[in-house]
Amino acid sequence: MNVFQTILILVFAFLAVFAETAFPAPRLWLGAQIDLLPALMIFAALNSNITTVGLLAVFGGLWFDSQSANPLGITILPLMAVGFPIFLQRDLILRGLPFAQFVLGAVASVLVPTLTILLLLNGGTQPLVGWGSLWQWIVMTVGGAVATPVIFEVFGWCDRALGYQPRSETSFRADREIRRGSNKLEK
Repeated sequence: MNVFQTILILVFAFLAVFAETAFPAPRLWLGAQIDLLPALMIFAALNSNITTVGLLAVFGGLWFDSQSANPLGITILPLMAVGFPIFLQRDLILRGLPFAQFVLGAVASVLVPTLTILLLLNGGTQPLVGWGSLWQWIVMTVGGAVATPVIFEVFGWCDRALGYQPRSETSFRADREIRRGSNKLEK
């Protein structure tokens, strides 16, 4: 894990929040906004350190809340509540499988809005929750589940294209011929 990947994750989080607010076409077509922060939190929890997970929860939550009707900082705790347990159990998770990424993205996309609504209700505010919220919850879940393997691929491409790849060399040349058998001199 290096600083470059942490900066790349935070820049992607900023751009994801910006894209959610600047481009309303998906929200108009689907009737709900797809949140990419839970999917990004899954990637950060599986592939980086706890500092990156915490920075993503704090900055991503603040950026998301500054563009929504949520009180500032309410999304930090749900993002951290999703990222921290996955970070602790990441050695047991098959992070390279797209199906595992899909399932983790779906679970994260379910938990973050649910925990946010619970925090809003416990904080004394009355969020607009109704039958339309069920459709929004389904769209967010499916969108986050589909986005998670895509995020893994995008960051894998960025790592291969921009990251340092150590070169492994062997002491044997490919064009070297090894003769086996007896080396007796004939007279």
